[in-house]
Amino acid sequence: MKKHLNHNKTINGFAQTLVTLRNRYFIALDLLAFCLTPLLAVWLRTDGTDDLSGLVYVARYVNSLALYALVATLLRWAVFIPFGLYSRYWRYASVDELGQIALAVTTATILVALAFFGILKPFGLLHPDFPRSIPFIDGILVLLAIGGSRYSVRLVERARQRRRGRAASMTRVAIIGAGDAGAMIVREMQQNPQLGLEPVIFLDDDERKHWTRIHGVPIVGGRDRIRDAAQNYRVEQAIIAMPTASGKAIRELMRLCRAANLAVKTVPGIFELLDGSVTVNQLRPVDIEDLLRREPVETDITEVAGLLKDKRVLVTGAGGSIGNELCRQIARHDPAMLVLLGHGENSLFYMTKELRFTHPHLAHKTVVADIRDEARLRAVLARERPQVVFHAAAHKHVPLMEENIEDAVTNNVLGTRNVVNLAAASGVEYFVLISTDKAVNPTSVMGATKRVAELVVQETAKRTGRPFVAVRFGNVLGSRGSVVPVFKQQIARGGPVTVTHPEVQRYFMTIPEAVQLVLQAATLGKGGEVFVLDMGKPIKIVDLGEIS
Repeated sequence: MKKHLNHNKTINGFAQTLVTLRNRYFIALDLLAFCLTPLLAVWLRTDGTDDLSGLVYVARYVNSLALYALVATLLRWAVFIPFGLYSRYWRYASVDELGQIALAVTTATILVALAFFGILKPFGLLHPDFPRSIPFIDGILVLLAIGGSRYSVRLVERARQRRRGRAASMTRVAIIGAGDAGAMIVREMQQNPQLGLEPVIFLDDDERKHWTRIHGVPIVGGRDRIRDAAQNYRVEQAIIAMPTASGKAIRELMRLCRAANLAVKTVPGIFELLDGSVTVNQLRPVDIEDLLRREPVETDITEVAGLLKDKRVLVTGAGGSIGNELCRQIARHDPAMLVLLGHGENSLFYMTKELRFTHPHLAHKTVVADIRDEARLRAVLARERPQVVFHAAAHKHVPLMEENIEDAVTNNVLGTRNVVNLAAASGVEYFVLISTDKAVNPTSVMGATKRVAELVVQETAKRTGRPFVAVRFGNVLGSRGSVVPVFKQQIARGGPVTVTHPEVQRYFMTIPEAVQLVLQAATLGKGGEVFVLDMGKPIKIVDLGEIS
C-alpha cells in the first residue's frame, strides 16, 4: 500500500511539474536552438563565410557536435528549469526577467565548459581538433536565442496592443513630469490599451531630458511648450505626474493647460502616496487640494516607526477625519495594539472595516465612549494600558461653539483634562494633543477652549516630566470643520466664493501631511512643547476661485 502511494505521489509530482512548465512550446524552441547553435558556433569559429570550408569542418565534427549538443542540452535544462525559464509569463517580461535569462545562461555555460574541459576533451570523447572556444561562442548564441524567443512574445503583444489601440478611440495624452511617476503611468497605459489613453509626449523642465525617450515616448520640452506641443502632437488631455510639485507649480500648469484647451488630470500629492506607488487608477481631476499643495515637509519615518512599533496606541476621536488618518498611518508601523476611541459609532464602524481590509493582521479594538465620561475612560485605559495616546477628540466648528459654549467647554477642556490626567495616572509614555492655530491669541470660544486644553497638557508635562505635547494645525484640507469644503461647494456651484475681503489669505495643509506632523511631534517632544508646522506662504482665496 505504501509503495502504491509513493508511486502515485511520484506521478502526481511529475504531472505538477508539467503543468508548472506553462511555456511548453519554449522547450521545443530551445531544443531546436541547442541543436543549431553548436553548428553555427563551429561555422563561425572556422571562418566559413567566404567559402565552404566551414561546412567541411561541420561535417568533420558531426559526431563530436552531436555528443556536445546532447551534454549541453541536458545541462542547460538542468539549470533553466530551476531558474523558472519555462514557468514565466513572458508577455510582461521586464528588465528583471532579462537579468534572470542572462544569469541562467551564464550558469549553464560555465557548467558546459566544465564538462567540456573536464570530461569530454580529456577522455578523448571529442575530435582532437574540435575547437576549444566552442562552449563560449555557443553560450553567446544561446543567450541571443533564449532572450530573442522570450522577448519576441512581448514585442508581438505590444504590436497587437498598438493595433487594438489604433482601432479603438484613444485619447492622446501628454504627460507633464518625466520622473518615476510619469514613467509608471506611461508603462501602465501601454500595457492596458483598454484604458483608452495613448501617451504621446512627455513635458519636463529638466533640459537634460529633452529629446530623449522613456518607454518610447519622446520628451519634447518644458512647460513653456505645452500649447505648441498640444497643437503639433494633437494632444487632447494632459496628466500632471508630479506628486512632489508645489501648489504654485500646479496652479501655473493648470493655467497653461487651460490656455491650450486641454483636459487635465493629476496624481495625488506625495503625502497621499506614502507607499510611493502611482497607478492610472489614482488619476483624478485636479482638485483644490492640488492647487493648495505646498512643498513637502521632510519627516523622519524611522523615528516614527521606532516610537510605534510593538506599542499599544490609543487614538481618541478616531472616527473624525484626522483620527481616521492617524489610524491609517499608525497601522503601517505595526503597533502591538491600536485602540480606536470615539463617540460616533458610524464613523468608527467604517474606520474599523477599512483597517480590517487594509491591515488584516493588525491587532485593534474599537471603543465607543465619550471623553467627558471619566469613569468610562478610566476603565478603558486600565484595560487597554496604552503607551502612546493621540488625542484628536474635540468640538471644532467655530460658529456652533459660539452658540453652544457649555458643550465647547465640557468637551474641549474638561474632556481633555480627563484624557490627560488618566493617561498620566496609567503610565502613558507619549501624549500628543491635536490643537489649532485658533488657540493663538484666541478670539473665539473654540480657540479659547483649545488654548486651555494646551495649558492642561503643558501643566501635566511639567508635573510628570513626560513628553506630553500639543500640535497646532492651520486649515486642514478636507477635515470636518475646515473652511475648505465650504469653498469647494461654492466653486462647484460656479460661485460666488464668499470671503470677507478680496485680500483674505489662508494657510493650508493636507490631512496626511497634518498627521505626519502629529507623528513626528510624538518623537520630538520632551514635554510641554506646542509644535506648529511651517505652512509656507498663505494663499489668496480669490485666486483659488479664479483657477478652479
